[in-house]
Amino acid sequence: MIRSTCPYCGVGCGVLLRQTANGVEVKGDPDHPANFGRLCSKGSALGETVGMAGRLLAPRIHGAEVTWDAALDLVAQRFSETIARHGPDSVAFYVSGQMLTEDYYVANKLMKGFIGSANIDTNSRLCMASSVAGHRRAFGSDTVPGLYEDFECADLVVLVGSNLAWCHPVLYQRLSAAKAARPGLKVVVIDPRRTATCDLADLHLALTGGADGVLFNLLLVAIADRGALNHDYLRHVTGLEEALAAARASNPADTGPTDTGLNPADLATFLTLWTQTERVITVYSQGINQSATGTDKVNAILNCHLASGRIGRPGMGPFSVTGQPNAMGGREVGGMANMLACHLDIENADHRAAVQGFWAAPTMAGKPGLKAVDMFRAVGDGRIKALWIIHTNPAVTMPDADRVAAGIKGCDFVVVSDIMADTDTTRLAHVLLPATGWGEKDGTVTNSERRISRQRAFRAPPGQARADWWALAQVGQRMGFAHAFGWTGPDQVFEEYARLSGVAGRLGSDFDISNRVGGDYDAMVPFLWPDGPARQGGRFFGGGRFHHADGKARMLPITPAVRAQTPPYPFRLNTGRIRDQWHTMTRSGLSPRLGNHIGEPFVELHPADAATLGLGPATLATLSSPHGTALLRVLITDRVAQGEPFAPMHWTGETAPTGRIDALVAPVVDPISGQPDSKATPVAITRFAAGWYGYGVAATEFRPDCAYWARRVTDTGMGAELAGLAEPADWQATARLWFGLPEAEVMHVVDAKRGSTRLALVGGGRVLAALFIARDPVAVSRGHVTQHIGQPPTPGLLAGQPGAGTPDTGATICACFNVGVTTITRAISEQGLLTVEALGAALGAGTNCGSCRPEINALISRHLSSVLEAAE
Repeated sequence: MIRSTCPYCGVGCGVLLRQTANGVEVKGDPDHPANFGRLCSKGSALGETVGMAGRLLAPRIHGAEVTWDAALDLVAQRFSETIARHGPDSVAFYVSGQMLTEDYYVANKLMKGFIGSANIDTNSRLCMASSVAGHRRAFGSDTVPGLYEDFECADLVVLVGSNLAWCHPVLYQRLSAAKAARPGLKVVVIDPRRTATCDLADLHLALTGGADGVLFNLLLVAIADRGALNHDYLRHVTGLEEALAAARASNPADTGPTDTGLNPADLATFLTLWTQTERVITVYSQGINQSATGTDKVNAILNCHLASGRIGRPGMGPFSVTGQPNAMGGREVGGMANMLACHLDIENADHRAAVQGFWAAPTMAGKPGLKAVDMFRAVGDGRIKALWIIHTNPAVTMPDADRVAAGIKGCDFVVVSDIMADTDTTRLAHVLLPATGWGEKDGTVTNSERRISRQRAFRAPPGQARADWWALAQVGQRMGFAHAFGWTGPDQVFEEYARLSGVAGRLGSDFDISNRVGGDYDAMVPFLWPDGPARQGGRFFGGGRFHHADGKARMLPITPAVRAQTPPYPFRLNTGRIRDQWHTMTRSGLSPRLGNHIGEPFVELHPADAATLGLGPATLATLSSPHGTALLRVLITDRVAQGEPFAPMHWTGETAPTGRIDALVAPVVDPISGQPDSKATPVAITRFAAGWYGYGVAATEFRPDCAYWARRVTDTGMGAELAGLAEPADWQATARLWFGLPEAEVMHVVDAKRGSTRLALVGGGRVLAALFIARDPVAVSRGHVTQHIGQPPTPGLLAGQPGAGTPDTGATICACFNVGVTTITRAISEQGLLTVEALGAALGAGTNCGSCRPEINALISRHLSSVLEAAE
């Protein structure tokens, strides 16, 4: 077995890998201190995502395959020429938390120390830049104080803007297990939405979207007024009076805390819990960070922990959970435009000189570079003339995505390194470089608790794919810097990086892993930083030593601000992730069972909003903002507040062209961190007057031509949800065209009265494709239809539903064990299994990652409610 690390979220789970005749077997590593053998649904399905479908396997220039030498020579030449003509700030790198730390280090070194610009930023800017800025303002360094152990040590865990059950499922499991072992452990969820995480909560505070700063200012006032200030600890802190005055001013006593939208009793319960509980951690994520005032919200949280001294000790402290597998590694090596390697400051002349001297660099960036949103503005207006994008898809994921895509398309020279040949961004590149993917990479990553782990390869790179550090180093050599970029393996890159951290440690940086210099890279086991001569691992700031010049922490005065909605765009759109998909699905979208949970983009609407708009369940709605539009399936629930719809961000031009949700998001950023506000986009919503709805499935990939489509991989090929305005004159001809089967035999059933058409295309005695059309959203069993593809045709196919005695598992609830909703509801009603534990013992559902447990609980509750109603 090979020990490696999962490539998804910032939890950084250890995995055990074994090559088999059928692919790769993936298990949780029981010895890894992040997960102790647990995996989530995505991690459990990793073995299904390592196929060669869609891989970029050779360098390309203008679409034509070329040698690596030709591609690298052109990249080096064009970057060198651009710098010579327009200066170093005319070029930029946009990199990714999908990169390993060694890759990040080489990119940072090349851009800042040898090109001489700080125009290197990362898609981590979109997820945790506000946390970085808040840490630096409060602590003087970007340091996460706590450890995952604090989830188990705390007596109160407050989750703010974090759907832990879906976005960090293994941490949710750890918290759930801790609560089961110690029922006195209290959990509070602060989120405008009622998410799956609320299933674990003792208290859900459904505050008004964006009002987090108001709430934590209220808490700071309560800490002061209820005697919870830690005066001994406050000797190590400045700014209390100013922060407290601002907090009081933002919540005048004569009006009360009306801006939170909370029930007064719930608010009072929260304030009492927090102020009277010593061991409390506040866990926060994108609901805090992705805001135009995200840094202030972070500091509002930090203020409360600093004022009470609840930081840096077991079960106490603020805890930022990151979204990407190596967002922390990028922060460590200066992968952001406003940082230097090893937590050194680009604004500090001594730090710049130390790094430049260590690198023997000819120059050094003297000021912060352009952050992501500003970087793509500069691409669009021509200030940046050469751009290298690595392992990310900004034509989909950046706010104002249509304008970003247009800017990339118009840029003089664009290089994209990726594992996939066809993405919204690779289609815009002049040069494509085939990169190694998970399972082929070799290096290190750092998780949210500062634990560095190895990611190891279990197979050779396919085709001509090469490591990112190597491609960057080769360009550096070709630009004339051979002496500084001559590594032959990632172990040498890590060794240099560890030696630089020793320099940083002597300058006072908390990031120092110089004890690892000369160590056995191949045998490295997971370890916490720091790991230097002065200190090894553990929590930070419990003793009151900080990194500002006076050694003290800073409390900041916070004046909350909430963006108002305007009449043309009356809804406040919240965006985020779903349980079983990752970013733009280039990896997770390859797993059929992950797609079975939620297979298309949607907008989650409150019932009152849906009624006002005339929208029924499973119909379609058009969302529009000043920046773009999206067409999404309607999901009506009371989990969202009225006026505050939610939509996920995973779909692309490859999977659902009208579902690119970031095309709507305004390029509004936090002025300090530069992080975009992805949680509060003003939008209008209107009904899409579909003339027909459909579902198509085929043995091969297809791309329908209609107003709405969203496709996904199935066990037997590909399926797609469909809709359009006017029906074509001939559905048989249309089906042949869409599926690319002009010679196929057609079986069909037409019900003109009900407006339905059902077709199956047959060739060689087997079903090759099927298409179901109706006036209303199509009521067919997707799983049943999919199973017929590749099989001899039977009359049951066009029925669209399993016959008597043939079970239909329904939509997937438990992706780990592929257990569907119908299977679970039957076990509840027919077998009387009325607990998650009983269902888990019988079906396996909910016994692995646990992120489906809230949905299973909801099914049990629905059944019990129906029984009670029937009894009445």
